[in-house]
Amino acid sequence: MQKISPCLWFDGNAEEVVNHYIGIFRNARIKEIMRHIETSPGPVGSVLAILFELEGEDFMALNGGPEFTFTPAISMFIKCETQAEIDHYWDKLLDGGQSMACGWLTDRFGVTWQVAPRRLPTMLQDPDPVKANRTMTAMRGMIKLDIAELERAYNGA
Repeated sequence: MQKISPCLWFDGNAEEVVNHYIGIFRNARIKEIMRHIETSPGPVGSVLAILFELEGEDFMALNGGPEFTFTPAISMFIKCETQAEIDHYWDKLLDGGQSMACGWLTDRFGVTWQVAPRRLPTMLQDPDPVKANRTMTAMRGMIKLDIAELERAYNGA
């Protein structure tokens, strides 16, 4: 059981957000829907929060109101094994959102994601500074990350 889970604050559209994410991630499900009761701040019976799971990780989506919004200071990091996996998450999450540099994007709900090869941190921290620097230089020139290009840079090809 996961002890710490992110709680994502939305302005009344938590159910739409969760359904969107469940449609993107292959291993995803809603675990529980909490609804407003008489003493909570929303209309009785409307969605207060949703507990959901993406790829084995628990999240909560809260309909908290307009007071707070997301920034890229907090992002979700998706570790991908293949370029097809990167392409899948990138294309689905970017729909209606905005791309950023180095494999980062902000989806249409304002949540920032990093879509990257699982091996990238190891490549960037290689004990050989030449390999690490070549990989960093290649990554910094990309919007959506390209595993083959990163591997070529890493290997000096």
